[in-house]
Amino acid sequence: MSADTRTSAARSYALLLRWQLLRSRKVLPLLVTIQTALGIGIVYGFGFLVPHITPTVALFFTTGAPTLSMILVGLTVVAQETAQSRLVGRFGYVSALPVPRLAPMLAEVTFWLMVQLPGWVVTLLLAVWHFHIHLQVSVLVIPVVALVSLTTASVGYGVAASAPPAATNQITQFVSIALLLFSPINFPLDRLPEWLQDVHRVLPVTYMADLIRGSLTGHYDGSPLVASAVVSAYCVAGLALAARAARRRI
Repeated sequence: MSADTRTSAARSYALLLRWQLLRSRKVLPLLVTIQTALGIGIVYGFGFLVPHITPTVALFFTTGAPTLSMILVGLTVVAQETAQSRLVGRFGYVSALPVPRLAPMLAEVTFWLMVQLPGWVVTLLLAVWHFHIHLQVSVLVIPVVALVSLTTASVGYGVAASAPPAATNQITQFVSIALLLFSPINFPLDRLPEWLQDVHRVLPVTYMADLIRGSLTGHYDGSPLVASAVVSAYCVAGLALAARAARRRI
């Protein structure tokens, strides 16, 4: 890729991100508030389900709340927004613009990451205060958050751009329930039935949660290299799916 091409791609991305921010400026405070409330609700709401919160449980709740919020945004909110944009014609309009195929998706991911970050930080601080625990935040948290956000959003974007909008809404509803109840984000993997543990060893959710938890605490339940490899593989697959869907110019 030449320098001119890279400059043009970067400019396209920046303009699309600016357009996204301007388009959503009136509801941006509401979106940030909702994401913050979601994280805080997970921390305090899940606490009501456990009569005695041990340090281990507190650590899972503290790190799991922002993780779950991030995954939900990528797999459900981005997917629903993309499906809605197809219905109103915005997706087709952007696809017809002379911009790199993945630029709209990357702008979408960046926008929702910006929406999430304030709530992510507030949730962590409140959870640390509420559960009286100490975190050992690593600089690796930055690339880990970027990788997890990009992976979930690319998969959500690719599915929404490929499937009918009605089907996308049904899929995202199922994913939301599955993540809330049956994903080892707020509890250890070994609490699930063996067959469901095997399913999660193939899916990326467990590895995403472990990477974020490890970058915040310094402790990993499994190999960080294996987790990084699995999540990166899903990221590449998600980007390929999103690029293929974008080339169709729906």
